[in-house]
Amino acid sequence: MAAELEVRIKPGNARLKENVTNHVGDLGNRDEEQLLRYSSIAHRQAEQALQALGYYQGRIQTEVRGGSTPRLIIRIDAGSPVRLRNVSVRIEGDATQLSDFKGIGDSLKPGAILDHGVYEETKQQILNLASRYGFFAGRFTRQRLVVDPAAGKADIELLYDSGPRYRLGEVAFNGDDPFDKDLLQRMVPFKRDTPYDSSLIVDLNQALQSSGYFDGVRVDANPAMAKDQRIPVAVQLTTKEPRTLGVGLGFSTDIGPRLSFDWERHWVNPEGHSYGAQMELSDPRQNIGFWYEIPLDPPLTNKLRYAGGYQYQEIAGTDSKSSLLTLGPEWHSQYENGWQRVLSLKWLNEDYHRGDDSGSSTFLMPGVAFNYMRSDNRINPSQGYRLEFKLSAAKDGVLSNADLLRSEMLFKGLTTLWKRHRFLGRIQLGGNLTDEYKSIPPSLRFFAGGDQSVRGYDYQDLSPTNSDNDRIGGRFMVAASAEYQYSLTDKWRIASFIDQGNAFNSLDAPALKTSVGMGVRWVSPVGPIRVDLAQPLDDGGGIHFHFSMGPEL
Repeated sequence: MAAELEVRIKPGNARLKENVTNHVGDLGNRDEEQLLRYSSIAHRQAEQALQALGYYQGRIQTEVRGGSTPRLIIRIDAGSPVRLRNVSVRIEGDATQLSDFKGIGDSLKPGAILDHGVYEETKQQILNLASRYGFFAGRFTRQRLVVDPAAGKADIELLYDSGPRYRLGEVAFNGDDPFDKDLLQRMVPFKRDTPYDSSLIVDLNQALQSSGYFDGVRVDANPAMAKDQRIPVAVQLTTKEPRTLGVGLGFSTDIGPRLSFDWERHWVNPEGHSYGAQMELSDPRQNIGFWYEIPLDPPLTNKLRYAGGYQYQEIAGTDSKSSLLTLGPEWHSQYENGWQRVLSLKWLNEDYHRGDDSGSSTFLMPGVAFNYMRSDNRINPSQGYRLEFKLSAAKDGVLSNADLLRSEMLFKGLTTLWKRHRFLGRIQLGGNLTDEYKSIPPSLRFFAGGDQSVRGYDYQDLSPTNSDNDRIGGRFMVAASAEYQYSLTDKWRIASFIDQGNAFNSLDAPALKTSVGMGVRWVSPVGPIRVDLAQPLDDGGGIHFHFSMGPEL
């Protein structure tokens, strides 16, 4: 039978009791006689535990009781604590220019109870900051803690001389990589002679990992190898296989079962060019696309992509059918604040059947898109939001059949309160400005309804209709959703929601459709899997089942 420890402190002090208990530790299977021999050791451990928190005048008594469960009882009269009297924490050297070093030692204030842990944490904080920011020659020239237990006072003096700040030197790449050294150097997020910051080394590692070129990256910046306070950076690279093929299966109630293929050549030449192809097969939509990508400067966030593809799609059930060919360049870039921008010039040729109407349209559309996402987790966030804005245009007679100005906007937001209560919101807006709307093909018109739009209605079911009641798409679209989720466990959630939206041709009092519903969420490795039951409130339809998966932002 394991022996038991009982700690009694007067006056009551939970922190002191916990510290004494931890210092004495597990008594194991000691019997009464063994506890008697051990009690003197436990007495010293309890004394050390008191002093660590500033109690130097405590009186300690130990007692051992036998029986079927031997017990060691430690009675403590804590007495008055030692308090700080004179405190001096100073930094000298180049580190004084950094804001992170300001305020160090604020937790050591005159009048506070002496806590050896806080004193040691302050010293370690200084050393950690010095290591992060490259003060590798720094040292404590004074570190003094004087305790006067009789007077109940303690004095602290800490003086740290940081010395000069080291700098980052040349970045040398080694390994089996076939890439031009200029391309690799353009991936480095700092310049030679930049003041050392360990986060820059982490950024370099992450940049190379995210490039898609390498299976292995090891970055070494050893201060011991520094010359003239410049640290050389050595990078060891292992290039990934040049080609990959991916096959995916999916399902949603919008498009049913889906089979996808992705093939990519990760690098073609020393300049880092790449190309690939994608294919998607589902009942209402089949498409194939190709792309060729050229890294610009900086290569990880600025890219020129030439893309093209063919898509056949049945829109709004079978009311509209579209065969669409697209081709054109895209310039992808990212700003320092995290916003991503895409400039594009797309040529579209579309043959379509729209109800009892059919035709062929060609458009040359320059466009710009901006998007920004802030999230605490890309797969399963608890806080975050996403913004997307798209604008494109066409001019009649310039390889286009009509004047058109097209815009789209998306906002998604998510917040979690008290760990279990999640609130999600979504707003989607779209609009086409044109005087020749009959010439606008189905792929450029707006439809609403479905898993990602207005639940309770079938995919693309909300749309203006022609005289034969065929859904032909609208000039404008709005869809909004408000959802509340309650987390039953880390993996399971229940949800309730209200959706509203429609696609329409006039902004004068558009008729919005509303639905309400409930659902279940299971957090999978690829994001939440959502199962919803939604009831439309406007058209008297029955309950609709919706299934979808993927991140919520």
